[in-house]
Amino acid sequence: MYINDLHILTYVIAGIIGLIIGQFIDWCNLRLPEYKKVFSKDFFREYLKNCKPKYILMVIVAVSYIALLYFKGLTIDTIKYMVLIPMLLIAFVIDYRLQIIPNRLTLTIFEFGLIFTFLETIINTTVGIGIFVDNILGMLVGGGIFLLITLIGGAIAGKEAMGFGDVKLMGALGLFFGWINMIMISVMAFLFAAIVSIVILIIKRKKFNEYIPFGPFIVVASMIPMYINTPDLMLILLKIFSLGTY
Repeated sequence: MYINDLHILTYVIAGIIGLIIGQFIDWCNLRLPEYKKVFSKDFFREYLKNCKPKYILMVIVAVSYIALLYFKGLTIDTIKYMVLIPMLLIAFVIDYRLQIIPNRLTLTIFEFGLIFTFLETIINTTVGIGIFVDNILGMLVGGGIFLLITLIGGAIAGKEAMGFGDVKLMGALGLFFGWINMIMISVMAFLFAAIVSIVILIIKRKKFNEYIPFGPFIVVASMIPMYINTPDLMLILLKIFSLGTY
């Protein structure tokens, strides 16, 4: 049986891999904030003996992988995003819990971003240079937008308006998405943050001056271009911000 020209067994294998990686994410969430090695013998000696299944993470990764295969097929983009999704989820959880995004995690995203940028440049011989330039611009635009906001916000408010971890994360993600998508990711992240902040203030879960980690909004916004093509996503955002008049 085939679904979108892929045998159903391909989806099953992707789902199983997603379940395994989802559990491994929990281990990374424990180790990275403490600056400990992720690939360690302790994973087998300690963690696997005492760990409890993290069903939410396992299901999220498995469903994400299956959806990628359905929408993208078995392509370089699918593999690229399969590598990126676990790292995004790690950033989401750690930033939500501890309000930090570990430098080691951001550097790993950056390293894989460079690897896939060069792979795509080599594979796509006709438009390879265009992809390379687009991704480098994505890094500069993603990091630049948030660096500018951080500096201006800090000057106005007299305190750090946004963590530099968010700036570095956006720069690294630019190598995966290119400059146009990075602009849309920035817009969506701020939109989600505004909506959630308003809801939180209404239900009085936090005070107006309390810090709300921004990393989770970046992660959620970054997941969307993985499944929606750039022109379609741009049209959706235009309709939202024009209140349907566009």
